[in-house]
Amino acid sequence: MRRGAKRPRQVIQMRHKEKEFSGRTTRAVLRCDEPGQLFRKKRAANRPPAQLHRRRMQFFFELRYPTRWYTKLLTALLALVFFAVLAITSIAAFLVYRIVKPQRSSSEINMASFPGRPEIVQFDVPQSGAREGWFFPGLRGAPIIVLCHGYESSKGELLTLVSALQDHQYNVFVFDFAAHGANGGITTFGYKEADELRTAVDMLAARNDVDPNRFGFWGYNLGAYTALREAEGDKRVRALVLDSVYDQPEQMVKVGVERNGLGSFPFMVRAAELSFEYLNNEHRQDPPLSKRLTALNGVPTLFIQALDDPELAAITRQMFLKAPEPRDQAIIPHGNFTGLTDEDKRNYENRVVSFFLLRLPATSMPVH
Repeated sequence: MRRGAKRPRQVIQMRHKEKEFSGRTTRAVLRCDEPGQLFRKKRAANRPPAQLHRRRMQFFFELRYPTRWYTKLLTALLALVFFAVLAITSIAAFLVYRIVKPQRSSSEINMASFPGRPEIVQFDVPQSGAREGWFFPGLRGAPIIVLCHGYESSKGELLTLVSALQDHQYNVFVFDFAAHGANGGITTFGYKEADELRTAVDMLAARNDVDPNRFGFWGYNLGAYTALREAEGDKRVRALVLDSVYDQPEQMVKVGVERNGLGSFPFMVRAAELSFEYLNNEHRQDPPLSKRLTALNGVPTLFIQALDDPELAAITRQMFLKAPEPRDQAIIPHGNFTGLTDEDKRNYENRVVSFFLLRLPATSMPVH
């Protein structure tokens, strides 16, 4: 080509590409942290699949038959974690079984000779079987107070409270939940017990000697949760007394674990809660009762906190603060009505009866 003649465009473009390729190669080499790194990267990229498979197999073989100190330590730690989880899960499952099947105490009481003219009433709960309750008549056409016993208790332990309410002309009804008294099965801490209570209310409302639209509920822990769960969906409930109520049944499981002395073990409470949730999988989407407290607007509610049960007392206080008006709060030194001394029991009965007299008077309504 003659001097001063223009070079063809294709030649110029090729030389530009050569410079760009040379620059990229130089930069790639400069980015290497050490000599030979680029070569090793290329060799790894070109490594055959069989060699990669062999390296993986060597890794798993080392884990199964450890020869190096760090793999031995890792294997020991994994085995320790596995057996710890297995032990906690097994203990939690056994503990939950004991909690949901409490030791039953049947009430051997001759109702024929009991004062107050009680009537033995039987009713069937769908999918749960037959139930037997005691109806204590009061003023004809007056409200009905349903007493819901607590966990590990029974209807026979509430007879003094029954008499106190009946003496003021209230109709009173008591019965045993599943896994309590003479009833078999397991407790769900309120999930299915609410169905039992609803069936009892429907049966009582069909009587011709009571006011079918005025019910009052009293309950302690298990009974309090059950009463509140039913009241949130039943407009016939006009007054509530909730002693040591909880927001979710899992909270009662936690109380049960702690009362068995295992609450301080790592993950024990959570493992027990998961076991209980597995048993009641059909209710896994049920919201806490505090989410529906607005349904009690206009229903007088008395929340009772027992200082000797701080776990449930704290939950009861939170429920009280979230509840709509009208609401009342009572703080007592000792809880569990069935375990109170005679004097404390009389004071407790007077407080409960006074609340119902004020909020749900025992007046007679026309019945048919």
